[in-house]
Amino acid sequence: MFEFILRRLLIAVPTVLLISMFVFGMQKLLPGDPVLAMAGEERDPATLDALRLKYHLNDPIWQQYLYWAKGAVHGDLGTSLRTQEPVATLIAQKLPVTIQLALMSLTVALFIGIPAGVLSAYRKGTWVDWLSNLVALSGLSIPNFWLGIMLILLVSVRLGWLPASGYVSPWTDPLTSVKTMLMPSFVLGSALAAGLMRHTRSAMLGVLKSDYVRTARAKGLPERTVLVKHALRNALVPVVTVATLIFGELLGGAVLTEQIFTIPGFGKLVVDAVFSRDYAVVQGIVLCTAVAFIAMNLLADVAYRLLNPRMRVA
Repeated sequence: MFEFILRRLLIAVPTVLLISMFVFGMQKLLPGDPVLAMAGEERDPATLDALRLKYHLNDPIWQQYLYWAKGAVHGDLGTSLRTQEPVATLIAQKLPVTIQLALMSLTVALFIGIPAGVLSAYRKGTWVDWLSNLVALSGLSIPNFWLGIMLILLVSVRLGWLPASGYVSPWTDPLTSVKTMLMPSFVLGSALAAGLMRHTRSAMLGVLKSDYVRTARAKGLPERTVLVKHALRNALVPVVTVATLIFGELLGGAVLTEQIFTIPGFGKLVVDAVFSRDYAVVQGIVLCTAVAFIAMNLLADVAYRLLNPRMRVA
């Protein structure tokens, strides 16, 4: 297992390098000059020259990349052109918020999607199957922003059960923190559950036709044991891939949902950075998101070998 993880890490290094080069290069193609926004309305030429010299904007692009990459290796992702704060500090402030939202959304998706997929496959062709597919299609079709607004009107405005927006740290007030994140987590999780349900159903349909499931039933094992211990465990292998990629996507920031519920996570941070041409913040967030995706893929590969012993010899 250690050698497998080491090989994956060796592959991840050039991947991150290529992603960083691509992000840095594409950022330079965006129109506009961030120095003009920093200098204010007067735009004194001496001030512009000083800012360009300070942020190495007069150097060739490859030198600018090397300067940025050297700092990124040491944890220095640059300084925000808008707030003059270190990008690493901004990310450290927003990352816990996004991780909490991602974990709660993924939990909602797993608790809805996997049981619904198992029941749909087990009761194939019955009303349970049709209802599960209808719910999955609805989850994929309903826009997140519309569902979020409707939940705010119903749950917060009319019923007054949950806060309409805002964020409270779990370290400050755990119960209030969960309450503020319930609706946005359900909005994101319900859409993700639809995709998980479809993947779980397809995997279960294939597994339920396998020889070892028929053998387990022929031995007289309880149907619940057959479904959970023999069928679901093997069907979860492709579902793990989907779940880890979903979590990596959520770490990138759910822009619309965070805007609707006023959650100060990655989504709001990257939107503000794009509109203000804060290149350093955008580059830092994209790089962190790419690293998160790679880490989630590595976690998925490890989970494969834990769920399926036959893959441990590969």
